Amino acid sequence: MPEALVLLPGMMCDARLFGPQIAELSSEIPVMTAPITGGERIEEIASGLLDQLPQRFALAGLSMGGIVAMELLRRAPDRITRVALMDTNPLAETPQVAADREPQIVAARAGRMLDVMREEMKPKYLAPGPHRKAVLDLVLDMARALGPEVFVRQSRALQRRRDQQKTLRQCKVPALIMCGAHDVLCPVKRHEFMSELMPSATLRVLENSGHLPPLEQPAETTQALRDWMAMPLVLR
Repeated sequence: MPEALVLLPGMMCDARLFGPQIAELSSEIPVMTAPITGGERIEEIASGLLDQLPQRFALAGLSMGGIVAMELLRRAPDRITRVALMDTNPLAETPQVAADREPQIVAARAGRMLDVMREEMKPKYLAPGPHRKAVLDLVLDMARALGPEVFVRQSRALQRRRDQQKTLRQCKVPALIMCGAHDVLCPVKRHEFMSELMPSATLRVLENSGHLPPLEQPAETTQALRDWMAMPLVLR
């Protein structure tokens, strides 16, 4: 049987982010989604997950989920058989972005979390297209379900995250680096840089997607993951 696939959703997202992929892939391979809501540091979130995940697994993360995936790869490289990093960022938070999170945290605590999410997502997240509103509505519903305390914890974790370039350089397993061509938050050039760091990386850019390919271009995302899961394992 193929190794289990662990999916890590982005900030303020749950398993519904990968709904189309779970529906398509779960008949072929074991699939599970792990929450990234359990700590105020990326290291704390990763440590909690390692106690719950299979002994060996394929790992795919999007956005903040990709950041947690890189920390898991740094901590437990022998447990991860392959890695997919989607619309994410291997760099530490810049001082400016870290400072910009503070008024967002204040607003979330004051009951305006969804307003913050809307303002952030409209210009940065999604590609133009007929399904944009439906995707946006689903993301806001996931955020509403998780609530402001999770928003604050995840914001703090992102503010304090470490640089993971060394982790990517040392990665030897089959790697997929994927992003949407319209992603302003985590642009294509950053993913090109990531793929150049990694010895065994394949870069996929989805032309009609923004920051959330699993929902914006579900069929292409599923096929990319299927191709990546079919790559031969590396003997270590």
